[in-house]
Amino acid sequence: MDRKSYLIFGVSKGLGKALTKHLPSKDDVVYGISRTEPDYLKEFTNINWIKANLSEPINSAEIVKSKISDEPIDYIIYNVGIWERDGFTDDYSFAESTHAEIVNLINVNVSSCILALQGILTNLKKSRNPKIVLIGSTWGLDNHNGSEVAFSASKFALRGVVHSLRNTLADSSIGISILNLGTLATEYEIEDGTQVVLDEFKGACIPLSDVIQAIKFVISTTNASCVKEINMPAMKDENI
Repeated sequence: MDRKSYLIFGVSKGLGKALTKHLPSKDDVVYGISRTEPDYLKEFTNINWIKANLSEPINSAEIVKSKISDEPIDYIIYNVGIWERDGFTDDYSFAESTHAEIVNLINVNVSSCILALQGILTNLKKSRNPKIVLIGSTWGLDNHNGSEVAFSASKFALRGVVHSLRNTLADSSIGISILNLGTLATEYEIEDGTQVVLDEFKGACIPLSDVIQAIKFVISTTNASCVKEINMPAMKDENI
């Protein structure tokens, strides 16, 4: 049996919850990171929850590393993305975003990601075919139509992390990828089925199951290749 180990950030709800429940097998080892412990984790015996506040990058990176210690990690999935107050609504205003809000957003979306990856490199190097997957956004792509400044900046930054770290990690054969996702149908769990999403949103939102299939593809590739970016807008996404 080829048992794998996952480190998944942002497991409390939405895509992170779906990834934690449906990507690993029941025999895999999973470390799930979130600020509060979600109730659904009680259903699983193979998931180790780690409490970490990603708005405190140095502290959270040290906590994660101390909990994982020297255990090998096959796959890291950084599924974190907060946005500004009133983001993605007509009420959003860059001028009214506070300094504290912007700094907190950058800490959670970018700084904690970089420090976490730095801390876990030795664990990844113990794997035969390690992969890093960052969850990005179409707000991080060139010439998108969104207005959210700090959120967009953070998602562009993650693309920079991927492009730079690919060179740094090549000698260790660690693949690093980013999925630049459009609007997700987080209102529905995978157990609800994809048809309900297709019927309600008619191509304007992506079923969570599609994202899981994309990640399965990335982690199934050999260490001879590096899937740098996957751009995945909804079929009728008007953002790009």
